[in-house]
Amino acid sequence: MPGGEAGEGSCSGFAFMTWCISGVRCSALLLALWASSAQAQAQAQAESSRTLKEVVVTATRVEQPLADLLADVSIIDRDAIERSGAASLPDVLRGLPGVEMVRNGGAGASTSVYLRGAESRFTAVYVNGVRMDSQATGGVSWEAIPLAQIERVEVLRGPAAAVYGSDALGGVIQIFTRKGDGVFSPSVSLGVGNYGTSKLDVALSGGEGHWDYALALGTESSKGFNARVQAGQNPDDDGYKSDSASLRLGAALVAGHRLEASFLGNDQNSQYDSTGVADNRNLRQVQATGLSWSGAWSDAYRTTVSVNESVERYETLPSPYVTKTLLRGYLLQNEWRAGTHLLTATLERREDLLNNASTTPRDTSRFQNALALGYGLAGEVHSVQANIRRDQDSEFGQQATGSLAYGYAITPQWRATLASSTAFRAPTLYQRFSVYGTADLQPETSRNQELALRYRQGPAQFAATVYFNEVSNLISYTARTGSCINNRPPVALSSRGCYLNTARARYRGVTLSAQSMVADVHWHASLDLQDPRDGVTGDLLARRATHHAVLGGSTRWGVWSMGAQALLSSARYDKVPNATVLPAYAVLNVSATRPLSPQWSVLVRVDNATDASYQLAETYAAAGRTLYVGLKWAP
Repeated sequence: MPGGEAGEGSCSGFAFMTWCISGVRCSALLLALWASSAQAQAQAQAESSRTLKEVVVTATRVEQPLADLLADVSIIDRDAIERSGAASLPDVLRGLPGVEMVRNGGAGASTSVYLRGAESRFTAVYVNGVRMDSQATGGVSWEAIPLAQIERVEVLRGPAAAVYGSDALGGVIQIFTRKGDGVFSPSVSLGVGNYGTSKLDVALSGGEGHWDYALALGTESSKGFNARVQAGQNPDDDGYKSDSASLRLGAALVAGHRLEASFLGNDQNSQYDSTGVADNRNLRQVQATGLSWSGAWSDAYRTTVSVNESVERYETLPSPYVTKTLLRGYLLQNEWRAGTHLLTATLERREDLLNNASTTPRDTSRFQNALALGYGLAGEVHSVQANIRRDQDSEFGQQATGSLAYGYAITPQWRATLASSTAFRAPTLYQRFSVYGTADLQPETSRNQELALRYRQGPAQFAATVYFNEVSNLISYTARTGSCINNRPPVALSSRGCYLNTARARYRGVTLSAQSMVADVHWHASLDLQDPRDGVTGDLLARRATHHAVLGGSTRWGVWSMGAQALLSSARYDKVPNATVLPAYAVLNVSATRPLSPQWSVLVRVDNATDASYQLAETYAAAGRTLYVGLKWAP
């Protein structure tokens, strides 16, 4: 793959993308997908009860039927993950409305995920309720979250600090590992692909009496490709190796009460190119460990208690750099239900610790104590969700956030919602205490408003969401060293820049999405028209498109289950100020699965089927046509 800028003619399907992102035609396409559901009423009625019973916990931290939610939520289950055959979690997420992904090369390279155009650090990420974050870089290391261990993903778009506290300015992504249920169920999956890719996953799960369990182990590796071919870079292929494990144990020793322990761990060794010919490597380790107890004291009252810890360690070789983040969390949550009313009261404590040679002192820490209250009404016509939260930060004092959403059911299928919320993110410990740090940094804050119209009838769904999210006190790195008078420790100001609250950001846009069953094909489509801008300069934010879209479909053909998905993006700028253009692109992924016997099945997936040449980041090539073949044994 060429590593320089792609030319305008390099994007296969560019003409279709230009047609699609014009907005009007794509909107008509989405509406047509919804309207065509009349051709599949039999399937819609059969699916209706299942959809209404689907439960989501991420929106309010309380189990709620998906049909009752006022928030903008998407769900990905294990079946969808396996059918996709995707290489990584970000590859799965980029197929959802409102989500963009940027990666510096192949699947093991540094990766960012943007919800509604917001910075990657503005997405709060949880694994089985355990908070994941880096106090060095800010945000989770997406490339180190192992897809093989994931059972389900819930994606909440929009600020949620009134529920989760610091960090959720753009949204929340919650990941659930495999969970045991029923008889003993083992499975083995193995696969190979080009670029020297190989994978092996082993899992076993089950439940007997009061106990349930799930254990999964996975390993994958790839020789990769040369992501940077320009002069001065190591001409080797940039591969990776990843080993992961997850464990989830549950015990229901007393009716209505459940004790659960969970663990997720991953070790990754990935190559990257820097100046020279050294074999540069990133070594990443992530772990999430949680223990929780949930007790139903009556039909109306439930209590949840949890203690958890996460670790993210990052090291580079041969240049010596090591940083380690440790987060601890403690939660006491109470729920009261009375008919269509739900009240919640939550006490939470979060502790952040950073070990980094660039910070003074080397070990830095802080904590936040919080009280959160929530009220929900799920009526047939009127729905309300209100949340307030007060965080007491050990460094910044009180941070108060709130959210209010109202929904009106125009018909049993159509509902309009209006929501407003505030959020904040505390500066990372690295931003405050490193050699580039500034002691008096203040939290980043945001105000968000959104209006949505949604339709739901069985598998037929349509949604249109308009949002406006404005961030103040945005922390940015500045080279204006004369402004860095509060550096810690004091240094010669001419030697480097620092982090300052000098910027603002404005994220506004429209998200359209639809899915339906037409002629035995399940279609899904989304279109994002967004304007993520620097609030000071007016420049578009780096590597975010003003238009991006997804169009996909899946069906059965004999014994084969087949699917295809087109990802389309308009041109973007690589940096602020806007100078270097990353051209528009269109990527087509196709997959097919079939059973070979009651116990064996095969998966074939081709990513970038047209071998389009494109870039997600300047000087970094994306993978060309990628073939993967997998075999699964699951008796």
